Amino acid sequence: MAASTLVGWTWFSTLAIGVSLLKCLLIPTYRSTDFEVHRNWLAITHNLPVAQWYYEATSEWTLDYPPLFAWFEFFLSQFAKYFDKNMLEIKNLNYASEATVLFQRCSVIVSDILFIYAVRECCKCENGKKRSWYLLDRPVFILAVLLLWNFGLLIVDHIHFQYNGFLFGFLLLSVARVFQGRNMEGALLFSILLNLKHIYLYVAPAYGIYLLRSYCFTQHGPDNSIKWRSFHFLRFAGLGITVCFVFAISFGPFIAMGQLSQVLSRLFPFKRGLCHAYWAPNFWALYNVLDKALTILGLKLNLLQNEKISKASMTGGLVQEFHHTVLPSVSPTVTLICTIAAIIPAVFCLWKKPQGPIGFLRCLIICALASFMFGWHVHEKAILLAILPLSLLSVKSHTDAGLFIILSTTGHFSLFPLLFTAPELPLKFLLMLLFTIFSATSLQRLFRKDGKLLNSLEATYLTGLIPLEVFCEIIFPLTPLKEAFPFLPLLLTSVYCALGVSYSFIKLYVSMINYTEDSKHEKRH
Repeated sequence: MAASTLVGWTWFSTLAIGVSLLKCLLIPTYRSTDFEVHRNWLAITHNLPVAQWYYEATSEWTLDYPPLFAWFEFFLSQFAKYFDKNMLEIKNLNYASEATVLFQRCSVIVSDILFIYAVRECCKCENGKKRSWYLLDRPVFILAVLLLWNFGLLIVDHIHFQYNGFLFGFLLLSVARVFQGRNMEGALLFSILLNLKHIYLYVAPAYGIYLLRSYCFTQHGPDNSIKWRSFHFLRFAGLGITVCFVFAISFGPFIAMGQLSQVLSRLFPFKRGLCHAYWAPNFWALYNVLDKALTILGLKLNLLQNEKISKASMTGGLVQEFHHTVLPSVSPTVTLICTIAAIIPAVFCLWKKPQGPIGFLRCLIICALASFMFGWHVHEKAILLAILPLSLLSVKSHTDAGLFIILSTTGHFSLFPLLFTAPELPLKFLLMLLFTIFSATSLQRLFRKDGKLLNSLEATYLTGLIPLEVFCEIIFPLTPLKEAFPFLPLLLTSVYCALGVSYSFIKLYVSMINYTEDSKHEKRH
């Protein structure tokens, strides 16, 4: 690709060092229960034999990530003991000494080195058609900022507490390898990622179809149609062996111990309910609120009896189990069918008209958004699985840039409820504001010859996030509604953001179809 474009660019190191220093400043901030989750996993993997890792249940935060992540925790525990041995005691629930906080926060920062390297590799893949002397006009610089300084990743990992940067490092590096034509490496990295966190299974169809279509089949017709005789068995076998090798290392010991079913039951806990405690802004949030509205209407019209309505159905985001009253209740099977149905058109387009790595990336983002929209028990943080890859497309076309602004602004805003403590309020406002302003202004400047990135309706919708936040953070706590409907801010945030995410999903699908049709038209002429 354009590796030479990074030579002498000291600005990348400056960006990486700058965001790392910011992460260090966030060490004393609020931390969620995920902090205790990972402390407990450190203790489990450090003290217990492998055979007991997925059975230990002293804490409610049991190990529910794939085996390679468990080994990652084991690796970290070898250093944790030099900071505070007490953090490695399984019975020390909610233990958070200063040394423990320092170690766990620093472990996230250090593991982000992989993410920084992956961003650098993605920047190398940017062809640099627009090489302005002015740094802010360079697509590669804008891309680096959008990834390294991503607002959602900063607050989720370095305030709320998780290791998403480390995981996204594998994803972005895998994508970069695909763009660089190093498909086997991309498959290897993605296989490792799947065995670190299984949520990335949602984007596996994009990898499977693309590698089969564009790597295993070596020749294509003039209209990009497949030539079946060009199937390269050795490439196919190589991919299969690579993937199976990684899974064998990860799950092999547990299969040998007869614990595969136990591990899988931890990885896929369908008893948790359709929605998370705070509804992710997806299709099911809209479905839930529609059910509530129909229930209220039914009560007003005396079509429903109040005593027969489940209390859980009217408590909003305060519970995990949700029982629908008017609309049919949703099972895991239904969500799986909806997710697959939403993904199929995208992978079909990728198979029929691959369009190279760009088509693969577009399909990956659609798969990520489809799983977010229709998946079972989706966490609001999963929106980052679409936002970060979309950053790569945002510097390539006017349409994708506008799409990125809508999805990133809406998705990042939906993460606000994760930080509900007073000291973090100004911090999240400032970081969100800076990232959003930079995204909008830099991308608009990049594509200034193509007109505005957002139409009036889109701009109005995004502007509506401001009064929504004012109501939720300032007005609502001062009203009697706080006691009667404590879940209302969460519900309003979830539903309003769900509209933006749904719009982005539909628009992304349209852009993929248009991209395919435009390419077909160009080939014919």
